[in-house]
Amino acid sequence: MFPRTVRSFVIRAARLTPGQKRALDELYPVYGVVFPPSPDLAALFPGLSRHVVEIGFGNGHATLEIAAADPSTGFLGIEVHPPGVGHLLMKLQERGLTNLRVLRHDAIEVIYSLASESVDAFHVFFPDPWPKKKHNKRRLLQAPVLAELARSLKPRGLFYLATDWEQYADEVNASLLSMANLLPAPQAVVPHRPTTRFEARGVAEGRPILELVYQKRSD
Repeated sequence: MFPRTVRSFVIRAARLTPGQKRALDELYPVYGVVFPPSPDLAALFPGLSRHVVEIGFGNGHATLEIAAADPSTGFLGIEVHPPGVGHLLMKLQERGLTNLRVLRHDAIEVIYSLASESVDAFHVFFPDPWPKKKHNKRRLLQAPVLAELARSLKPRGLFYLATDWEQYADEVNASLLSMANLLPAPQAVVPHRPTTRFEARGVAEGRPILELVYQKRSD
């Protein structure tokens, strides 16, 4: 059971376009997943033995491109904000992808529901940095959540974080280095990542893009 925690997100008032509203109503039953998902994810992707979970996909641009480039892998994208979910659902219908499913739910609850050693990779691209010190406690990637991510990874599975906030990256890196079952991943296994709109914003504002990739030990 997941612990009661401070929420790592705030549902902000955002206007849905008519297309996004239709997608949530009509396409979520097709491409969406009801919480809790199948603990080992295999039931969501018949015939696919590799499974990747992306936490907080925003508008889904990078998620869609990564899934389209790797049709032999099943991707589960998690997001709480309705416009982003609606946008990705529309693009899924346009592209006709069958290896990408969407889950609109609190990512922490999803992480705690997953079976041990059931996920090949977690992608977390540009999570909300909660930059004010008084809000740091809201950051998603706290040590207990990182431990759950590591528990859910298969041997040799990857955790991949991209962020443009150096302090956040330093905190996450320190937690990951303290875990005996994770090691920094060799460059050869780092997957391709398309540029996201949050990345473009960080670059425009002069912040460096930082990437952390760790691999679960196989012994």
